[in-house]
Amino acid sequence: MEAQQLNLNTIANNIANVNTTGYKRSKIEFEDLLYQNNQTAGADAGGGNIVPTSIQMGNGTRVVSTSKVFTQGQLTETGQNLDIAIEGQGFFEVDKGDGTTVYTRDGALKLNANGQVVTNSGLVVGSGFQNVAPETTDIFVASNGMVTLQSPAGNTSFQLNLARFPNPAGLKALGGNLYEVTDASGAAETVNPGVNGAGLLRQGYLEMSNVNVVEEMVNMIIAQRAYEVNSKSIQTSDDMLSKIAQLKR
Repeated sequence: MEAQQLNLNTIANNIANVNTTGYKRSKIEFEDLLYQNNQTAGADAGGGNIVPTSIQMGNGTRVVSTSKVFTQGQLTETGQNLDIAIEGQGFFEVDKGDGTTVYTRDGALKLNANGQVVTNSGLVVGSGFQNVAPETTDIFVASNGMVTLQSPAGNTSFQLNLARFPNPAGLKALGGNLYEVTDASGAAETVNPGVNGAGLLRQGYLEMSNVNVVEEMVNMIIAQRAYEVNSKSIQTSDDMLSKIAQLKR
């Protein structure tokens, strides 16, 4: 029942973030617990006979992981110059503010008062972004990460890059659309968009979450039914034990 409750919580969190930009759905995984062996397969049954099967009593299940599924979310056109979606693998680098670097798939970027490119939380985005001068009239971002800033004084260009990981599912989700490196994820590899498996950039688009509402609703119904059946089995077992206890009366 506890495992199914965690399953429901995971599904509920996925559904809650269906409209969160760049959100990646969580997948919960289970494993069975230790078995009580009342009879071992291959044991001597006497007379030279061998027991062909065993008698094992399971002790339930437990949650072993809630990993992120980094499949591509749908790209939605916004027309905003600083809405930049990643189509394929890769993350933007973000300065957490305490000297550490975290990563995001959320491409809804903004400019602060100093001309720095920031996230919706005001954290400065790295990945090669340079400050945008006040006299800049337009910003162009090519799919390969080449950025051109237009101004009356002339054009300025610089190259963006993305971070890739050997095991993205090993990243630690911090909330706020941010991820942190762990030993399981491996170190970040900085590459240009479209190079060595990195995705391309799409200016004027945002990557939506990869949550499939219909699939999550089906999973919720299955989890709810499993929870109810487990609860019923406990009640039934309790009733049976109660009847056994009353046999002497």
